Amino acid sequence: MIRTTLSQRAKIEYEKGRRLVVPFMGFPGLSITGVSIKLAQQNYGEHFRAVKALADRFEPDVIFPLMDLSVEANALGRYTVFPKNDSATVPKDTYHLEELERLRRVNISYDMRLIGYVKTMQLMNIGLPGSIARGAYVAGPYSLAALIMGADDAAISTILEPEKLHELCQLATESIQQYIRLLIGAGAEIICILEPSAVMLGPDQFSEFSTRYVRHLAESCRYNGVNIILHVCGDTMHLIELMAGCGANAISLDGPETGFDLPAVAGKVPEDVAVIGNISSTRTLLNGSPEEVVREVSELLESMEAFPNFILATGCDLPQETPLENISAFIKTARMYRIP
Repeated sequence: MIRTTLSQRAKIEYEKGRRLVVPFMGFPGLSITGVSIKLAQQNYGEHFRAVKALADRFEPDVIFPLMDLSVEANALGRYTVFPKNDSATVPKDTYHLEELERLRRVNISYDMRLIGYVKTMQLMNIGLPGSIARGAYVAGPYSLAALIMGADDAAISTILEPEKLHELCQLATESIQQYIRLLIGAGAEIICILEPSAVMLGPDQFSEFSTRYVRHLAESCRYNGVNIILHVCGDTMHLIELMAGCGANAISLDGPETGFDLPAVAGKVPEDVAVIGNISSTRTLLNGSPEEVVREVSELLESMEAFPNFILATGCDLPQETPLENISAFIKTARMYRIP
């Protein structure tokens, strides 16, 4: 069982007048080390070096490696593109539901690229200070199914072929579970499930094709003493109660430009589920000035003073080009802030 959940840890800091600070960052570390995205995603030594550079410079409460939604799909044999200076992507490719039997025979724990991420986590576990919790990313079950068959086809299948889509979501869940076991064995303390494709779903479909499978992963992690964060990109106001009820220890919410009123959202979330968010990764941290970062962080912290289960974070992963002085302003403003 989890000794301390994210909401419990957030409340401990709250009682001290402080907030946990969790910028979702990985790619800006490449600007410090001078390494391309492609090299870091395929060389775990360079990957760790970028993560360590960020940890040494900013000392966040939690740190994650590079966000990569292609890992599991690539390990299942899906066509994947590896640009030099951009994240790996899984383009739309032909897929037939009859391929399930072949995919079921694939053990992704033998995939060398996936193992590279596990090795990165091992180095993070050994080489980072104990004061910084180690997080890892995995694809969400529905999003992995959507990567395999195509996002539009997956959305259509929720209506026209729901049973076959359930079979693929079940396969996706089993594959993600294999990956999670390896990450936990390597030292991951927090698993962040990335479910961006699910923002296209209505509440009933989200419950049927996402949360029922996320709940299985969350229960497994709970018994291994690991926290689960669920992140869904975009405007998820219509999904908040379902996200909060899926068994995750925390829900991560996108930036305010998507339409979020974070205090209103927090009021709908149980106290034992942490609310993580939601400084704009692109509008403010990528394109704003340090002064704008200070202002947005200060305003968000003030607006969330009534919620002990709040954790300050970026709305999504930071682009590589994010100015380091803006990240510094984000961290320093949060560290200096005191809850009355």
